[in-house]
Amino acid sequence: MHRRWAWLLAGALVAAPALAQNGVTEIWKCRDAEGRWTYTNDKHEAERKKCEVVTRQINIAPAPPRAAPAAPPPAAAAARPNGFPRETATERAKRADSSREILEKELATEEASLAKARQELAAQEEVRYGNERNYARVLERLQPYKDKVETHEKNIEALKRELNKLR
Repeated sequence: MHRRWAWLLAGALVAAPALAQNGVTEIWKCRDAEGRWTYTNDKHEAERKKCEVVTRQINIAPAPPRAAPAAPPPAAAAARPNGFPRETATERAKRADSSREILEKELATEEASLAKARQELAAQEEVRYGNERNYARVLERLQPYKDKVETHEKNIEALKRELNKLR
């Protein structure tokens, strides 16, 4: 009988650190023999190399997905409680028109911004400063203007995609 308790106690002592560390992730920073830094999450390796803890975080599992509510029977759908929000076809069309109008305004604004950004880029491409003998400096100076043009072009593409979804 004492042997059985001894085995249970030994098993509990071995399992306790694993249970305690179950939800914790630790990352250690170690220096190898050649002076390079390495990172590990292996506790035994970190203890052997005398590493320092860089981060320690607790991992929490996400909640299980909730079951979808069952659809009400057709008779119950007709008997909805008062004040239950219900959208009619005209309200839906009105909302779609409003969305389309907003997107069209945004598109017009983006197209105007793109035209202005292209003008600024063209103006900057014509200028060459004395300290820009190296063409890499010219490209470095022009890059923000090119980025601005590219951003406006991407915004216009996205707005056009959204408008096509509404049609």
